[in-house]
Amino acid sequence: MFMVAHQSASPLWTEAEFYVARDAAPPGERWELVDGEVLVTPSPRTDHQLVSGSLFALLHEYVRAMRLGRALTASLDVKLQPGLVTQPDLLVVPTAELVDKEYFVSKLLLAAEIISPSSARFDRVVKRPRYQRTRVPEYWVIDQQSRTFERWQPDDERPAILAERLVWHPEGAGAAFELDIPAFFVDAESV
Repeated sequence: MFMVAHQSASPLWTEAEFYVARDAAPPGERWELVDGEVLVTPSPRTDHQLVSGSLFALLHEYVRAMRLGRALTASLDVKLQPGLVTQPDLLVVPTAELVDKEYFVSKLLLAAEIISPSSARFDRVVKRPRYQRTRVPEYWVIDQQSRTFERWQPDDERPAILAERLVWHPEGAGAAFELDIPAFFVDAESV
């Protein structure tokens, strides 16, 4: 179940209010702050975690081999600008961003979300334009139902809907990351 928290005294939450409320919340919820609006989502389901874990393993290997930084998973605060605190399901953080960071990262090479019925609107409509506005080079919305990846880049008005192959060649990489999408979903969902 997805919910928007409205416990603040003002119509929009400050970061201070957000952190106080989140720290007092029960474990297992993901709290994010987008332009003063707090969004709370429950712990992900098993199928979500299988896809997330499989994609993380592939990205981790690629990012380390290309010496781009690190692939990481939620929950980790990403603070791209004041009032914007997100926790993408998967993220790639450049090497320079990993030095002396205690609580959050402020620069991404990639953010990826695996949508669920409770998060689809937030991932596609609320977070996506903020990632574009802050110039995150790649934003992927992964839809298990349709077995597709929506690929967004900063200046896109519409996503590339990928059902067969995803090719990502970040700046500084000697080779591209290539993903056979149908094979990925079969592998990720097999037990």
